[in-house]
Amino acid sequence: MSIAKTYNPKEAEEKWYSYWMENGFFRSTPDEREPYTIVMPPPNVTGVLHMGHMLNNTIQDVLIRRARMQGKNACWVPGTDHASIATEAKVVAMLKEQGIDKKSLTREDFLKHAWEWKEKYGGIILKQLEKLGASCDWDRTKFTMDPDLSEAVIDTFIKFYKDGYIYRGVRMVNWDPQGKTALSDEEVIRKEVNQKLYYIRYKIKDSDEYIIIATTRPETIMADTAICINPNDERYAHLKGKSVIVPLVNREIPVIQDEYVEMEFGTGCLKVTPAHDLNDYELGQKHNLPVIDILNDDGTLNEKAEILVGEDRFIARKKVAKLLEEVGQIEKIEDYKSQVGFSERTDAAIEPKLSMQWFCKMEEIAKPALSYVEDGTIKLIPEKFFASYKHWMENVKDWCISRQLWWGQRIPAWYNDKNEWVVAKTEADAIKEFEAQGKSATGIRQEDDVLDTWFSSGLWPMSVFDGVRNPENEDFKYYYPTNDLVTAPEILFFWVARMIIMGHDYTQKPPFRNVYLTGIVRDKLGRKMSKSLGNSPDPIELMEQYGTDGVRVGMLLSSPAGNDLMFDVSYCEQGRNFANKIWNAFRLVKGWETIDNPATEAQKTAAVWFENRFNQAVAEIDEHFANYRLSDALMATYKLIWDDFCAWYLELVKPAYQQPIEAETLETVKAFFQKVLALAHPFMPFLTEELYHDEIFGSRDAKDCIIVAEYPKVAAFDENIIKEFATVQQIISEVRAVRNSKGISPKVELPLAISNTDIDFAKYQESIIKLANISELTFVQEKVTGALSFLAGKTECYVQLAADNIDVDAERERITKEIEYLKGFLISVDKKLSNERFVQNAKSEIVQNEQNKKADAEAKIQILEESLANLG
Repeated sequence: MSIAKTYNPKEAEEKWYSYWMENGFFRSTPDEREPYTIVMPPPNVTGVLHMGHMLNNTIQDVLIRRARMQGKNACWVPGTDHASIATEAKVVAMLKEQGIDKKSLTREDFLKHAWEWKEKYGGIILKQLEKLGASCDWDRTKFTMDPDLSEAVIDTFIKFYKDGYIYRGVRMVNWDPQGKTALSDEEVIRKEVNQKLYYIRYKIKDSDEYIIIATTRPETIMADTAICINPNDERYAHLKGKSVIVPLVNREIPVIQDEYVEMEFGTGCLKVTPAHDLNDYELGQKHNLPVIDILNDDGTLNEKAEILVGEDRFIARKKVAKLLEEVGQIEKIEDYKSQVGFSERTDAAIEPKLSMQWFCKMEEIAKPALSYVEDGTIKLIPEKFFASYKHWMENVKDWCISRQLWWGQRIPAWYNDKNEWVVAKTEADAIKEFEAQGKSATGIRQEDDVLDTWFSSGLWPMSVFDGVRNPENEDFKYYYPTNDLVTAPEILFFWVARMIIMGHDYTQKPPFRNVYLTGIVRDKLGRKMSKSLGNSPDPIELMEQYGTDGVRVGMLLSSPAGNDLMFDVSYCEQGRNFANKIWNAFRLVKGWETIDNPATEAQKTAAVWFENRFNQAVAEIDEHFANYRLSDALMATYKLIWDDFCAWYLELVKPAYQQPIEAETLETVKAFFQKVLALAHPFMPFLTEELYHDEIFGSRDAKDCIIVAEYPKVAAFDENIIKEFATVQQIISEVRAVRNSKGISPKVELPLAISNTDIDFAKYQESIIKLANISELTFVQEKVTGALSFLAGKTECYVQLAADNIDVDAERERITKEIEYLKGFLISVDKKLSNERFVQNAKSEIVQNEQNKKADAEAKIQILEESLANLG
């Protein structure tokens, strides 16, 4: 059967993904094998595939496919996260388009719309991951609001409450006026923004004097309850015990003293607004100041502001500034840059707000999560993220876990008509709890708030195997702890730390062993890819254009763990070219006719070399995988296939034009081809499966697929054979370079002489003659005069050119320049070796490497000087 001239990725992708699914290759159930488990970081149910997902899930698929080929029971659990804030915002927007206001709906009606939206749009990203080739166990697909997962969340809340970790209270929280919900500190993104610094005059009571206060938020002056000065600031000593008048609202407030105020910052006077600044709140608590909250939940001014009621906070800022100017109470306005918090979900500017919320005490339960990473039980890859992880865990604050939303797991707390409350799983349990406490259950109602999404996703590695509700079940005991987690550094604290905390609390075990932290996908200018910048390609379109294997290779070629990926479409083109290279190499081999002869000695020698080189590459690739250097593992695979297999081995053994190849050699070639396909499969699943099933390899039964073929194991290799052949390769390359530099046609045969050496070149003679196109190969004891010479390793070689093939003057100039360069290089090496501190402090192998460089440079200079002399 003939093979198509060009590879058709779309056809292969559709055919083999369906085949893998139909034959259950992704399915995993507990058995006697070693488990290898990955849980997918569940993308938001609102999500569609972007370049970050592409990178993250390609890495996971590479790891899972390799483990499957190694004979492990590979289980990759997919799923989606309900993403409370983001999803509710989507549903609210959808309803608004339909002319429906969320406020007009009951909770139950709203949730019906939310579930309908989820069913319609929630699985889009998972279907897109199939296009990527993700070999997930789709039968295990989970959603963080599945009934069993939701029950696990409620059980965990009750457990943590009973263990004394969860409490309810009024605290200053991060408030998202757009989402109308509290956020945890980790959900606030701090950005530097251009602002105005307003210098406002506050009149001192019973005086014509003013003090100047600098603020970026004039719209909050109506909530001021004190002016604070540093007791050591002599400038304001006369204000001690005085009062000032708040502009516009004419309310009297005291001047208080506290060393918290920095005398050098601004004017040295601080307006204290306890309801709208965390530090002011703490200062207010210390000095027993009243709290005046002038903002509604949506960021508009309420009646307590007295003026501009109903105005948005940012419009009010401009209007207050204008009113102050009109009454002469603006001293000056300056441009100012400062850090402002924004909602990670809605990008709205955060308001500090006093609010009754539910909190989780973190100090004690966070300690094991730090210990696991400190003692190496859990490895962060790369290690550079440990410092920030340690800092966060050692300075962790109580976690605000309640959200003022309807979409999510509703907090299992119940109130009576006196607003007394209990924590219980059901209403019936709550009634019993009220009665047990001697309280009435009249007017019982459940808490309206839902739990933070990260509270539910913190249980993910356990809840997907039903380990919270039923820890003795077979799946949980077999698959947990999982092996590798692949995620983004920005959710190291949001999610990774919470999973470790909850996993330890339930099982006294970590939920995974390794955390591979990917970098951010940026464009070639270094900008983070985003829709707003228009610099983020559609992954689906890329896969249509370059083939899925091409895009997978393109993503991984430049994505070292933890380092940002500077993505360029040219990488996908490189990946596609690699796929085409393998395809064309296969076409070459498939097109060979055979003759029933044993392999020639040259072919046998080539096979011995490639087998050793292959085994060396497998050892390198295994080491890269062991250290999670997936980009390096791919590059080592790439070079082995493109350079060693295609450019060298196939060229060494291929027959002359229209001549047959020895049958024994063809069998060896096919065996090697299957091995390199197996090595490439985790990176390029579709192309490798397509070629693996070609008739050239014989008939295969339904389950004989490369997806479960044996992954190459590390085997012994002879470094001397590899080094020896490297010299042969250099000789061939140097002869080709001579032709190229002299403009001599590759078809012109050249004579080559090799000086006496410790390498037995006789066994490579046929290969050198063939690939370097040599008319006569001789082995000499003496130097060959009048010939071009070069050094291959430590072997001197001579190419005798005809007089009309060499420009003596140009050659003399070329050699002279090369000698000058090498002498300059030698000076730098000598300088390093003459530095006693370097020689004494550097590792012995580094010193030896410098000495080797010196010896090589001296040998090359000697050869070049002799060549120069030969030119006359």
